[in-house]
Amino acid sequence: MNIPTTYLEFQDSLELQNPPQSWPATLQSLWFLANDNWEASHTIAQDIEGPMGNLIHAHLHRVEGDKWNAAYWYKQAGTSFPEISLEEELKQLVNLIIS
Repeated sequence: MNIPTTYLEFQDSLELQNPPQSWPATLQSLWFLANDNWEASHTIAQDIEGPMGNLIHAHLHRVEGDKWNAAYWYKQAGTSFPEISLEEELKQLVNLIIS
C-alpha cells in the first residue's frame, strides 16, 4: 500500500493488520496510535529524531494523560500545548506527514 494522500485514506488503512513497512516511521507510529496500540506507537516514536518526532512523542504523552511530560515534548518541538482535541491533533499530525 502506498503512503496515504488524504486523512481518509489513512483512516481506511487502519483495517490492515499492520502499517506498511514502506511508510515512514512517523506515519507508522501514528497508525499504531490510531489503532489503540499506544505501546507500539511510543516504541517507534522514541527513535524518531527532530521536531516531528518530538510532536508525536508529545501527543502520545497527552493521550496518556501525562500533561507534564507532554508539555516537555511540545517545548522540545518548539510549540505550545495545543488547545484542540486529541482527535484533531492526530489528524493534523497525519496531514503534516502526508502533505
